[in-house]
Amino acid sequence: MSPSLEQLRGSPDHYLHSLEGDEALFVPMDLAAYQRSIFLDQRISPAGEGGLWVPLASLGPADGNPPQLGWIFHVAHCGSTLLARALDELSGGANLVLREPLALRQLSAARDSERLRLVLALLAKRYPGGGATLIKANVPVNFLLDEIAASDPAAPAILLKLDLPDYLLAILRSDQHRAWLRTIVAQFAQELGLTGPLSDAEAGAALWLGQMRRFAATAAAMPNARVLDAEQFYGDPAGTLQAAATLLGMPANAAAIDTVVSGPLFTTYSKRPGLAFDNAARLERRDQLAQTLAGELAEAEDWLAGQAPDVAAVRGALTKVALG
Repeated sequence: MSPSLEQLRGSPDHYLHSLEGDEALFVPMDLAAYQRSIFLDQRISPAGEGGLWVPLASLGPADGNPPQLGWIFHVAHCGSTLLARALDELSGGANLVLREPLALRQLSAARDSERLRLVLALLAKRYPGGGATLIKANVPVNFLLDEIAASDPAAPAILLKLDLPDYLLAILRSDQHRAWLRTIVAQFAQELGLTGPLSDAEAGAALWLGQMRRFAATAAAMPNARVLDAEQFYGDPAGTLQAAATLLGMPANAAAIDTVVSGPLFTTYSKRPGLAFDNAARLERRDQLAQTLAGELAEAEDWLAGQAPDVAAVRGALTKVALG
């Protein structure tokens, strides 16, 4: 039996996966499916077979109330999946944690304010007695931040970042990462104010700058937004989780946090749980890359110095609203 309109709009068991034309795809989910789905795009692990295509018009408009979401916005390759999964474990199902919903990313490529309001309302669904849903977005969604902030300025949000040198070490470390960088910069070249070809180092600096400017504007528009440097999280995961959970209104206590931090989540790669990886391995890799990429780090800093007279002000604005 097909679900009713009320069920589609009200139950997380019917998850809005993606949009195509004037239709929306819903897939069957339950709490276990949400928890095991590291990402909710093509890599989703649903609760059952099949999906249901529904005309968007049949879902009606979003109501006028804020969608009551919490947020993790991030710059990519900065521990956002680890943070979201750790908060998911801490919550124990009290809060749904949605990692990279595809429908939201799709709207970054085809902005539509009315559809955005509906998508946010459908993503904000919760189980009876549950707390607010937390969304870990992805980089394209950073170019929707102005509209998301306007939809609910009071929403709690973490703006997870790296400073430029550490960011470049994360996104220039392999051919695969560089291909991702070129794709994103090409897609959002207009939003980044770019008109000509750039080297990988310059493109990385441009993407970092564009996101930092948007993070600073978001922090100014959302009084409950806080900036988190990924190096702070890596260096003090327990303290960071406590501060993040408090900001997001999620349950947490010292014993539960210690259990998560000392468990397998922090000794394996967050996107591929079968692969051993921890902060010591990350730091060793970072130090090696700092030597290999020293020339490109300098090239990026030179580009930034010539293109961004506001960079000191942007960094200062972000520092003022740091988490913890």
